[in-house]
Amino acid sequence: MGQDGSRMEFRFGKLGKLAPLMVAAAMILWAAFRQSNVNGYVLAFFAALVTGVLFVKDERAYGEALVYGLSKPMFGTIVMAVMLAAVSGKLISASGVVQTIAVYVVAAGFTGKLFVAASFLITCLLAFATGTSVGTYFVVIPILFLVGVMAGAAPEFMIGAIVSGAAFGDNLGPISDTTIASSATQHADLGTVVKTRMRYSLPAAAGALVLFLLFSRTTDSGAAILAEAGTAKPVSLVMLAVPAVIIVLCLMRRHLITALSWGILTGIIVGLLSGIYTVDGLISFPGGFSVSGVLIEAVTGTAGTVAMLIAVFALLGVVERSGFFEDIGVFLSRFAGSERSTEAAIVLSVGILSMVTGVISVAIVALGDLVNALGEKAGVDRYRRANLMDCTGCVFCFLMPWTVHCVIPAQQSAQFGEGFAVAPAAVPFVNYYSICMLVLLVAAVLVGYGRRR
Repeated sequence: MGQDGSRMEFRFGKLGKLAPLMVAAAMILWAAFRQSNVNGYVLAFFAALVTGVLFVKDERAYGEALVYGLSKPMFGTIVMAVMLAAVSGKLISASGVVQTIAVYVVAAGFTGKLFVAASFLITCLLAFATGTSVGTYFVVIPILFLVGVMAGAAPEFMIGAIVSGAAFGDNLGPISDTTIASSATQHADLGTVVKTRMRYSLPAAAGALVLFLLFSRTTDSGAAILAEAGTAKPVSLVMLAVPAVIIVLCLMRRHLITALSWGILTGIIVGLLSGIYTVDGLISFPGGFSVSGVLIEAVTGTAGTVAMLIAVFALLGVVERSGFFEDIGVFLSRFAGSERSTEAAIVLSVGILSMVTGVISVAIVALGDLVNALGEKAGVDRYRRANLMDCTGCVFCFLMPWTVHCVIPAQQSAQFGEGFAVAPAAVPFVNYYSICMLVLLVAAVLVGYGRRR
């Protein structure tokens, strides 16, 4: 919107409005084909922001839209969570606890595909209980991902299992923001929404589990890494207090930022008391205007991800104030007619908006009232509408390589070294839960699967 409250206007009409998104998409594809890390996506979104200046008519309004996107509370939450999670993850990974657990896992023969499948189930339970997919990444990846790779699983499949489990929890969890948003916008009872959603979520989870057991790739590189790590160090197991504290606080519905902060404090205290860390090992000032230690290394390692989040949320502000959300709503109202076509319109519109924004709850809330009105008119049950919206978001938002569900897991994997790094573009292809849910959505719209009164 401009200064007078109207939409921002762009040269060349809709083509000019879509130009930044088209530039971002083209550069993301370029980066993906070149197997770029997160930094390639950073350039893509900053290029999109710069391109928008060429097409917008009111440059002041454009600048304000960028700042508006950065003022969203979710931006600050995710940035702080990324940095704090990097510190807590570094405290865990540098303590030797992961190598110790990996030694025990390998000795028990619980390796390769079995560990990938088990990681998927563990992440499902944790994400379902806490209701946060992003928070689950920060707790699970520093331990399960590293142990899995050392136990012979390919890094991309370990990330795929964790992202799939997080998508399941986000989709079905009764305290998930997407579950709450979908039920509230459609005026549907939350308990019944969760109950009816099981007919979508559980078959998708079962399909994903089978696919992980059948197609997960194993590697010998993990064994080499484990061999270099040496023998198990039982004392390092005390560092499991870090994820334990974070999980308990998340289950108590504490804010993710405070939960991570308490996890860091726990790790520092336990690490110092057990002798795993020294003060100089955590942070030191060796002179020459430099700082070293585990803590600063973790924080500075998030620079690429934070830069990308800045660009993504700034672009989100532009997209919102350009009237793109309203355009999607107009498309929905024109396309909807019969029960089936209305359901298809719901899936397409929520899918497009969740892909663009990268935030499922934003797409659900933005389209909620319109979906409710058109669904009532076409005779689509309120629980059916809520389920279609949420399941769609957990497909398209999780399968786009520029969203937090691909970027954050990729960043988390890369911080452990080149042998562990997974490119953001590789994550969608191993997110078997969202892929199975996509198949179910197609069946739901075309043949009426799950369509009950």
